Amino acid sequence: MTPRRTNVGVMLVCLGMLAPSRAATAQVGHDPAHSPYRDVLRGPMVRVTTGYFSGTRGRIPVSPSDGPTGGLRFEYPMSNLLTFAAGVAYAQTDAFFFDPNDSVPQAKGPINNDLMLFDLGLQASLTGAKTFHGFQPYVGATVGLVFGSAFASDTSGYSFGTKLSYGPELGIRWHPTRRLSFEAGYRVLFYKVRYPFSYQPKLLPEGAPLAQLTMHPWAMFGIGWTF
Repeated sequence: MTPRRTNVGVMLVCLGMLAPSRAATAQVGHDPAHSPYRDVLRGPMVRVTTGYFSGTRGRIPVSPSDGPTGGLRFEYPMSNLLTFAAGVAYAQTDAFFFDPNDSVPQAKGPINNDLMLFDLGLQASLTGAKTFHGFQPYVGATVGLVFGSAFASDTSGYSFGTKLSYGPELGIRWHPTRRLSFEAGYRVLFYKVRYPFSYQPKLLPEGAPLAQLTMHPWAMFGIGWTF
């Protein structure tokens, strides 16, 4: 065999060996060094939040609403998909009140009627334990308690009291570094408002339900640190 034919044979063998290797690489996906996916640092996280709480005030508009919020949330990854979250927030809301003894009761206010909100929840990452170009969208659900207070000037007997709240949420996080993240989220909270008997019959017809489910959209923004 001539040297030229030997060289050609060696080249063909090398090409035959390289072809399967390149095909395997193509099947695997992105080159890890240039992949849009990055692992999220798994660990407990503390997040400072701010936002705006709004929603329906009820058939008789006495439920607190429409105000800025500030809070703190603790997050802990339970798996590559699920994260447990516990939060507390303070909402600077306002409300109206009525005097059912008036000949024609009219809404008075609004006056300050702040709320405290506590919640527990689960969040499911839509990209698992990774980010896509630094972003990690999620969906979730929460359950919690909302605490309010009565007005000293409200003689109707109405008091916001303590409400059981629940609702869905969705959001997206941006991870510019492994430990630092920013979040934009949106929740919808549901809870029942209960009216006193004194609202009948001037504000509510006799026999009308004294409880009403109200809906409260809550936009939030936060900054978190993973330990």
